Amino acid sequence: MSSNLTAYIALFSTSGVINLYLCMYVFFRRHQYTNIAYYFMLYTVSISIYCFGSALGLTATTLSGLKFWNTILYIGMPVSATLGLLFAMKYLGMKIKAAWALPLLSISAITCVMVATNDFHNLHYKVFEIDPVLGAPFVVQEIGPWYIFHGILTFSSMFVAFLLMLSRWRETARVYRAQLLFLLIGQFIPMVTAFIYLLGFTPPGIDPVPMVLWFTSLLYVWSINTTRMFAVVPIAKDAIFNSINDGVVVLDDTHQLIEFNQSFKGMFPLIHRSMYGMNFNQVWQELVDEPFPLTLDASSVTSEINLESFPIPYIYQIRMLPLQHANNQKGMLLIFTEVSELKRLQRELENRAYYDELTQLYNRRAFFEKGELDLILAKEDGLPYSLILFDVDHFKKVNDRFGHDVGDLLLKHVADVCKSQLEESSIFARYGGEEFVIGLKNKTGSEAEKVAERLRLKLESSPLVLPEQAITVTVSSGVAEAQAHTEETLHQLLKKSDEALYVAKRQGRNQVQMYRENVG
Repeated sequence: MSSNLTAYIALFSTSGVINLYLCMYVFFRRHQYTNIAYYFMLYTVSISIYCFGSALGLTATTLSGLKFWNTILYIGMPVSATLGLLFAMKYLGMKIKAAWALPLLSISAITCVMVATNDFHNLHYKVFEIDPVLGAPFVVQEIGPWYIFHGILTFSSMFVAFLLMLSRWRETARVYRAQLLFLLIGQFIPMVTAFIYLLGFTPPGIDPVPMVLWFTSLLYVWSINTTRMFAVVPIAKDAIFNSINDGVVVLDDTHQLIEFNQSFKGMFPLIHRSMYGMNFNQVWQELVDEPFPLTLDASSVTSEINLESFPIPYIYQIRMLPLQHANNQKGMLLIFTEVSELKRLQRELENRAYYDELTQLYNRRAFFEKGELDLILAKEDGLPYSLILFDVDHFKKVNDRFGHDVGDLLLKHVADVCKSQLEESSIFARYGGEEFVIGLKNKTGSEAEKVAERLRLKLESSPLVLPEQAITVTVSSGVAEAQAHTEETLHQLLKKSDEALYVAKRQGRNQVQMYRENVG
C-alpha cells in the first residue's frame, strides 16, 4: 500500500472518528436537548458511515470488494447532505415539513439501493471498473443518469444549507457569530470540494470529500467547546452548555465573567447574570466570602479547593484552560467538578488500607511502609532507631472468660493508653492479634527500653473498667536497636524484637527485655 493511500485512509478514518465522537457527545446529553440533537446525531453518524466506508474502500483489492464498500459508504453519503440541510434549518429555528423532508430522505435511500443494484441496470454508473493503470483500489467510472440526479440533489442541499445560514449573519448577535461562521465553513468546504470532484479536478479514483470532513468536524468540536454551539437558537443554548454536569465559567482576557452554566449556578446559587462583566475574583468574593485561591493565568492548571465556609464543606476540582474566542480574543474556561464524595471515599479506602479498623492505629502494611522509610533516613543521618514489640499477656483467657467483645474493648483500651504516652513522631501500629509495635526515631535501645517500661507500668495501673468489674492489663515487651552502619532491614530488626519478647514471656511475662546477641 502506497504512502498516499495510507494518508488518505488515515484522513478518512479521522473524519469518521471525530463525527462519531460528536454523535456520541450529543447522544449522552439528548435528554436535556430539544429535538435538534437528533438531527445532529443522524447527520454526524451518516458522515461517519460515509468516511469509514470510503476508508475501507481504499483497502479493497478486488472489484467485488470495491463495490461492497462503495455500497456501504452510500448508506451514509447521500443522506448526509439532506440531514445537513435539515440540521441547518432546525439550528436556525425553521419549521421542517414532512411533506418535502420525507421525499428528500427517500431519494437518498433510493440512491443507496441504486448503487447496490447497479450491475442490473447501470443507471448510477455506466462503467465501474478497476483502473487498468493504477490498479485497485482506484477505479474508472462513467457516471449514469441517476448519478447526475443524485449529484445535483446533494450539491443543492449543501448550497441551500449554506445560503440559509449566511442569510442569518446580520441578525446574529456578534458573540454568536463565531459559531455560525464555523457552521458556514463546515458546509462550504465539503460543498466546494464535491464540486471540484464532480468537475474532475481531483486525484483520479479518490473521492476527496471525506478527506476534508475531519477539518469541518473539528470546527464543530471547537464550536461546541468554545463558542457555545447551538446558542444562536434560543432553545438550543441550554442543550449543550447547560447540560454539562460540571460547573463551567467563561472569562474574557481581562478575567471578566462572560458566561456560566446551570451546573455552576447549582453549586453557587448566589451567582446571577448581573455579575456579567465583573472581575471573577470579585465574583468569587461575593459567592463564598473569601478570595479566589488560585491565580488566573493563561496556562492550563488543575487544582483542588476546600470550601470550609459553606454549611456543608465542599471540595472542588478546578480545571483552568486558556480559551480562544472569535476574532482572536483570548479568555479562560474554568471547569468546577464537585469531588467531595470522591474524596470521602478515597479517605475511607486509605483508612482501610493503612489503619486497623478496631484500634484506628496503623496496620502492619502501614507500619512497614513508614518504618522502612524512617529506618533508612535514620541510618543516612547517623541517628539511632529502635523498635518495641509487645503483646497483651494472657489475652486468650480474657476472650474465653469475657467474650470477644470485651477482648476488643481491651485492645482498644491498650491502644488508647499507649497512644497517650507516646510522642507524635513515634509509629504505633497493631502488628496482629494482641501484638503491637512501636517505631522510635532518634531513640537508642536503652531509651526505648525506658519507654517500654513506662508503658508497661501505665497499663498495669490503668485497668479496663467495665460495669461488672475491672480487668487488669499487663504486657510483655521486646526491645531492639538498629545497628549503625549496617544493611539491617526493618524485618531483621523486628525479628530481634520478637526474640526479646519471647524471652520476656519465658521469664514470666509483664516485663521488658532488651535484645542481646546471646538471647535465646
